[in-house]
Amino acid sequence: MPNLAWESKHVWHPYAAMPNPNPVYQVVSADGVDLTLKDGRKVIDGMSSWWSAIHGYNVPELNAAIEKQLQDMAHVMFGGLTHQPAIDLAKTLIDITPSNLEHVFFADSGSVAVEVALKMALQYQIGQKKAHKNKFLSLTNAYHGDTFAAMSVCDPENSMHHLYKGLLPAHHFVAPDIQALRQAFKVHHHELAAMIVEPIVQGAGGMLFYPAEVLKEIRKLCDEYDVLLIADEIATGFGRTGKLFACKHADIQPDILCLGKALTGGYLTLAAVLTCPKISQGIQKEGNILMHGPTFMANPLACAVAKASIDLLLNSPWRARVSNIERQLQKGLKPCLQSDKVADVRVMGAIGIIEMKEIIDIPAVQTKLLENGVWLRPFGKLLYTMPPFIIRDQELHQITNTMVKLT
Repeated sequence: MPNLAWESKHVWHPYAAMPNPNPVYQVVSADGVDLTLKDGRKVIDGMSSWWSAIHGYNVPELNAAIEKQLQDMAHVMFGGLTHQPAIDLAKTLIDITPSNLEHVFFADSGSVAVEVALKMALQYQIGQKKAHKNKFLSLTNAYHGDTFAAMSVCDPENSMHHLYKGLLPAHHFVAPDIQALRQAFKVHHHELAAMIVEPIVQGAGGMLFYPAEVLKEIRKLCDEYDVLLIADEIATGFGRTGKLFACKHADIQPDILCLGKALTGGYLTLAAVLTCPKISQGIQKEGNILMHGPTFMANPLACAVAKASIDLLLNSPWRARVSNIERQLQKGLKPCLQSDKVADVRVMGAIGIIEMKEIIDIPAVQTKLLENGVWLRPFGKLLYTMPPFIIRDQELHQITNTMVKLT
């Protein structure tokens, strides 16, 4: 049987070299908030499997949804066919997202959802006989995914995709500042198809927060200058920031909404793009159709478990849980501010961030984290946690106490 030494030579991991010089840790089972490693250690997953496993692991309701659907069919093509799990999930998404969003496109992953959203915006402008409006406006430090169109709306200077600068389409970037935004729209509106934003919380570009007033101004400027607004809620959706969707912090409605990550509770890969009739009808002008169709679009297993995950979330005291996590993170991480190695501490909802002044030695820090029974995945200067919503106070204290010790 192949072992980890073999694996390190042949299996490529995210954001890693090949062969992989850094250690990886084999998980043999997961339950609740715990990961059990092959060496027998149990560690608390403070990452929710990259922010997706909001209910934790081995969830009876989600297991049952998968098992029930598996008895009928695991997959069927979505071209020319449909099935009840997709219909039920689409109805639920339309019910819980902003009221202007009436149409759902299912995609494979968050990055692909962004690709679809950008296509929708471009094809809408073409349908309006405004093909010259083919650029996008994005925020500095933005991150929207790893595929090529998604990379093009990631900050080319301050993101992991700077190596591709010059190879990607050149778009426009602006700081999340009201005056800067007004100037950017004034100068570039004539060529903008849409502005794409991560509402309130910018994720992998730096785990940065900005005020709801800025998001309100973005919506206002988009309306004023006839520019579409794409909200990338792949990381922020389904309660992570304390609101069901981060757009609710500013009480705004996007023209296009991207969802992923926690959509299936971390069970299967699935994403969704929701949009309003203005967009879908605009694309149809001149007989156009949306040119995108993933092979595994609306996979029945993924749709079934996503519906079960959303039902489980909505029927749980998720607001109280996230509010409690926020209080515990604020209290638990506050001592870090006394360290001269720490640049900032930020907390919103079930998101807790320590920004160091220097780049983190990830392998060394992860070794120490595991020694303290905690799994986190730092990057750059950031040591952060996004725990499952079901985490108990003592488990969260173990995470924050360990984070403080490492500063």
